[in-house]
Amino acid sequence: MTPPKLTREQVIAYRVAAHGLHRDATSVGDLGVLDIGVQEAMGHPAALAFAARLPATAKLGPEDVAIGPGRRLALAWTLRGAPHVHRRRDLDLVARALWPLSEADAAGRLNETGPSVKRAGISALDQFGLAVDAMREVVTSPTAKGAASTEVTRRLPKVMWRDCRPCKTSHVSDSAMRSAAPIAGLEMEPGTAPPVLVPRKSAERPTGPDPKSVLEFARGYLTYLGPARVHEVAGYLEARRADVEEIWTDDGLVEVSVDGQSRWLPEECLAAARKAPAPEIVRLLGPFDPYLQARDRDVIVPDKAVHKTLWPVLGRPGVVFVDGEVAGTWRTKASGAKLTITVEAFGPLPDSVWTQIDDEAQRVAEVRGATEVKVTRKT
Repeated sequence: MTPPKLTREQVIAYRVAAHGLHRDATSVGDLGVLDIGVQEAMGHPAALAFAARLPATAKLGPEDVAIGPGRRLALAWTLRGAPHVHRRRDLDLVARALWPLSEADAAGRLNETGPSVKRAGISALDQFGLAVDAMREVVTSPTAKGAASTEVTRRLPKVMWRDCRPCKTSHVSDSAMRSAAPIAGLEMEPGTAPPVLVPRKSAERPTGPDPKSVLEFARGYLTYLGPARVHEVAGYLEARRADVEEIWTDDGLVEVSVDGQSRWLPEECLAAARKAPAPEIVRLLGPFDPYLQARDRDVIVPDKAVHKTLWPVLGRPGVVFVDGEVAGTWRTKASGAKLTITVEAFGPLPDSVWTQIDDEAQRVAEVRGATEVKVTRKT
């Protein structure tokens, strides 16, 4: 049977609607993108993502979005080792989905090469399990990362220690701590630097690969960032592509063609993808907004010449999002309670769009705790 066809424009319209960028949710807890995690970092990008999806009546200052131990939302090192906000009830699923699927997968998550694993004399999967157990044993109460690293290192074989120039000593690698933490049942206390790790009450302890959980999480990716290819799902999970392909099943999925390329989408989402309304919105998306985390960047922005501008290794800008297209970038500079947002448009924008950008800037200011905001145009 010939796969149903979707255009790029339909895919964009579908994702905008699925992400809630039409602002049809009323609270943070109603946001579907929490199914796949919302990345957090300096500057409150998670709150920026919430602001882009919630109406102006929703308060989004740092004190308004309750994240942390004892709250419905939790912050943890999860996807790609980065801090992400998840619903607390989803953390066990996320942990199961992040257990390596193979020896090579474990080596990748530990940031190890084949020769280094061979020299250690301990398989990467065994090293991964040892790191998980050590993290779980050490962090039984709120513990700063440095203190946890010291105690975890003492419990690991010396072949797992790594030289650290800043510390002028050897200890467990940052990669091992970050990849082991969610599986060890640990979350983070928001706003702490260095981060404070906290044990989750009654957290499950996965004991091995769980293909079913990987596929369940993959379904979430396809729901919000689909239609997508298998290797894009693997990239989001930072899992080994060959391993995800090996366990892949099309149960409950439909194969579609997007501009001649085969991709996957949950069956129940196909109708929504076909009839999603053309987006007529203006948003200031944060640097790590879930919409921008799709692995198929050429769909988000066909012009590859601007990819390095949007996704540099360090210092990502925010994105000016107009009617489903990336129309420019924005950056902030704070001075006391005043916030300046500098917008660099990729081309001329109508006055009506600039008016909406001014409105969106007010939301950014609220997230950043500023009482005054100014938008400047960079030419």
